[in-house]
Amino acid sequence: MRQWDELVTLVALADVTKSVRLPDDSELEILRGITIDVSAGDHVSIVGRSGSGKSTLLNILGMLDAPTRGTVAFEGREVRRMRSGRLDRLRGDNVGFVFQQFNLLPGRTALDNVMMPLGHAKGRLFWNRRQIAADMLDRVGLGHRIEQVADRLSGGEQQRVAIARALVRRPVLILADEPTGALDIDTGATVMSLLDEVATETDAALVTITHDLHVAARARRHYRLDAGVLETADLSRAFEASTLAASVPSNLAAVPSASVPATRREASS
Repeated sequence: MRQWDELVTLVALADVTKSVRLPDDSELEILRGITIDVSAGDHVSIVGRSGSGKSTLLNILGMLDAPTRGTVAFEGREVRRMRSGRLDRLRGDNVGFVFQQFNLLPGRTALDNVMMPLGHAKGRLFWNRRQIAADMLDRVGLGHRIEQVADRLSGGEQQRVAIARALVRRPVLILADEPTGALDIDTGATVMSLLDEVATETDAALVTITHDLHVAARARRHYRLDAGVLETADLSRAFEASTLAASVPSNLAAVPSASVPATRREASS
């Protein structure tokens, strides 16, 4: 794995604010002045209560949504200056999304679902899409279930299909929104291990939005989003303050995450 000073910044948010206009013409701020860099090979977790703006932040990181103020850059290129077609291609080629509710196509097979992102690919990716999708399903342990209709798979299997779909184009940025929220503890741990493993193999960045401290603890950098404000988080203290205190992960006990820098630039300074 690369060292911090050698990492290449993939997506950078600078002083990002997101607000919406309410019916009474007042403005509700969802995100407030967020600055964060995510680099190749990085693993970031963001925890926060429901309604804290976590999913909105993930959508901005994934270029599905635009900030009201501030800038978003991908590999040094400012996103708001791009035409919509170019932005769509950039996102499709580089970003993989894993959602809590799977969002699989009902009535279609696992293979059909994983092939879907390759439908607009070019060259080898398009012409070999069936084999590439089958190989990815085999990679997530579902090689024997490729022809099964997605609705008839278990929750853990459906999430594996969703992961295979997110990774089939080998994205450099993987964004996971509560990826274990609909799964039991053991299945969730297996899913997170798979995400960690694949991201490490491909040197992709992995950003996980979660309310689960154990899931968050797998990351290298930990943040908390509260009332739209993003700050570095000391998860060891969060564990100690919860009923999970007896199971504080050893890596957190040894190295409090508050000592982890907020951005790559701070880490390399």
